[in-house]
Amino acid sequence: MADNGDRIHDEAALRLASLEQRYTANRREIVQVLARADRPLTITEIVDVASSVPLSSAYRSLTVLADAHVVRRVAGNDDTGRFELAEDLSGEHHHHLICSNCGTVVDVAASPRLERALADAARAAAEESDFEVHEHRIDLVGRCSNCR
Repeated sequence: MADNGDRIHDEAALRLASLEQRYTANRREIVQVLARADRPLTITEIVDVASSVPLSSAYRSLTVLADAHVVRRVAGNDDTGRFELAEDLSGEHHHHLICSNCGTVVDVAASPRLERALADAARAAAEESDFEVHEHRIDLVGRCSNCR
């Protein structure tokens, strides 16, 4: 994550500064953990990896990072919040598979065919509702291999 990591951290600092917030060591460590993760993480999972970040600070930091569009909260099938690096920072467009039994959320890359179909559907929805679509997200809910 050398050059890309520097770019992510520089952009995170700029986004926070625009909200008059500092890019503290704790916030940087949280961003680092999320940048390396292969799926959205719960706050507990983040703190397990970023062991120097107190849980209470992690909650506050994630709220500020989400407000600055550095991270985004991913809705699961339970009340547990999960977080991932904002897509425009990670550079990886993806969707999510959500287990309705255990609540696990997994990233899944979208095929070009699916993305074309989604773009067509977004265009149709925009035309029908006079709505300007900026992005799309798909969450597929089912049962993971461990819960089947």
